[in-house]
Amino acid sequence: MNGIFSVTARDSSSRARTGLLALNHGTVETPVFMPVGTNGTVKALSNEDLEEIGFSIILANTYHLYLRPGPGIIGAAGGLHEFTRWKGNYLTDSGGFQIFSLAPFRKITGEGVMFRSHIDGSCHMLSPEKAVEIQAALNSDIQMQLDVCTPWGIDKKEARSALELTKTWLARARTAWLAAAEEGYRGALFSIVQGNFFRDLREESAAGALETDTPGIAIGGLSVGENEDLFREYLAFSSRLLPDEKPRYVMGIGTPEYILWAIEEGIDMFDCVLPTRTGRNGRLFTHDGPFSVKKAENAADFGPIDELCTCKVCQTYSRAYLRHLFKTREILCSMLASYHNLSFLNTLALDSRRAIKENRFSAFKENFLRRYRGGGSL
Repeated sequence: MNGIFSVTARDSSSRARTGLLALNHGTVETPVFMPVGTNGTVKALSNEDLEEIGFSIILANTYHLYLRPGPGIIGAAGGLHEFTRWKGNYLTDSGGFQIFSLAPFRKITGEGVMFRSHIDGSCHMLSPEKAVEIQAALNSDIQMQLDVCTPWGIDKKEARSALELTKTWLARARTAWLAAAEEGYRGALFSIVQGNFFRDLREESAAGALETDTPGIAIGGLSVGENEDLFREYLAFSSRLLPDEKPRYVMGIGTPEYILWAIEEGIDMFDCVLPTRTGRNGRLFTHDGPFSVKKAENAADFGPIDELCTCKVCQTYSRAYLRHLFKTREILCSMLASYHNLSFLNTLALDSRRAIKENRFSAFKENFLRRYRGGGSL
């Protein structure tokens, strides 16, 4: 199968690497953080904002777009890019995570997942084939297989059962994806490694993903409630099971620590709703750690959120003004805070790429985290 990814530089003191991901709506340089646009929009930001920050790929949520407005409407518009007017690439999830989080309202069978809509209670069946069909109608540049998501703390029997379904569904998804390609769909399918926190199951899942030979591979089932030491252990273990020539994607991580640890292990892609969600709640990233704009001590602080940040929010507005916006519940606070948080993570990815190319990533990571986690900068 033709590859969509090429490695362009490596760091000699870690597994970190830079690369180019060739997609339908432009080439994406990695490592890359991808903002989450659940309903076809990144909350509180316009497409122009995202372009200004420098993003070339964002996420959209298959579950939500399937229920409203529906793939028929989006397909009639010409796909998600035409519907939303986003010029860059779209990665869409399969909808599985949202469905599995609605435990009382779904039933898993070999065929797929029967679930009730959170909007109106209507019943729906999502199979691996239907997940591919929906994402092809959205014209996703990257689409994800339907998998069985499992939380931290389950026993091995439950983890194995979930893994077996994920493996079976991957084979069916690949068949459906190849059929869609014959009809003109050009998006890439990514498989997902599961197995919870059992090494042999992770190995088995990765072997199945390699055998299926999808253009890219994601690592699922991390950052689901485990402590950070276990996260790092299974991140390192799982990433070493994946082939060098394919892009590696860790789903659902969005803090500077987790992103840097992922890059260190050779991960190329990551996403999370956290930067915009916490921004709307007045919590912002800075080089000195997370910052709460709502605190009274900021009422007369006319300095920027982060003196080292070059985003337009930090160059224009003060902590005092953002606190005022937050306290008065002005929509502009969500807009500015979300812009800053996403810009902060995009800059972190850019700086990481530069450090890898200059073969100094480990030192960059250590210095960044020493300051970010309270130790002070060197």
